[in-house]
Amino acid sequence: MFLGIDTSLGTAVALVEADGVVVAEAESTNPLGHAEVIGDLLVQVLAQTTQPVTHVAVGMGPGPFTGLRVGIAAARAFALGQSLPLVPVASHDAIALDVLLHGALTDTEPGRFAVVTDARRREFAVTVYDGIDDDGLPVRVEETVLVPRDDLDAALERSGARPVEAGAVPASFIALVAARAVAAGRTVGPAEPLYLRAPDVTAPGARKRVGT
Repeated sequence: MFLGIDTSLGTAVALVEADGVVVAEAESTNPLGHAEVIGDLLVQVLAQTTQPVTHVAVGMGPGPFTGLRVGIAAARAFALGQSLPLVPVASHDAIALDVLLHGALTDTEPGRFAVVTDARRREFAVTVYDGIDDDGLPVRVEETVLVPRDDLDAALERSGARPVEAGAVPASFIALVAARAVAAGRTVGPAEPLYLRAPDVTAPGARKRVGT
């Protein structure tokens, strides 16, 4: 049983069996207030099963510093408290797998596509994918980059990818990516969070000398 958590856009939590059956899921699409809702969402989801959680999957971004760290901290705390393995997942991989499986179900070949999410400040986070591998995982052909809004069309044209704009990351697919990675004995997510940019608030530097 995989517990999926993601706070890279909204806040999403899901429980998914290793074969992909979604047991429970809950989300808040509010891009703010992650810390206020994450606990309630976890309670809602965990209350819907008596089966023990065996793995904790967490979306590692790309996402803003403040929001993303809430989900990662919650996932790490749960995994540590229950002595469970923590499985990192690139959040865009979850969106990509959703696109690829939908294409398979509808007999529609998605081709080369780019997952595009709003990075705020007139920028987008863009990751390019092309197909699915033998382990059932999306093939990432271009790593995530920040693209100014005015340059997005040109960047997509250079990549030869059609855009797939996403306003949320499904926690069920965070868990499914993790389940497939574990089954294949692979690590597919980054060890460190993919923050869109450094936090606005930083530790102060050395004090300046004031002249008299």
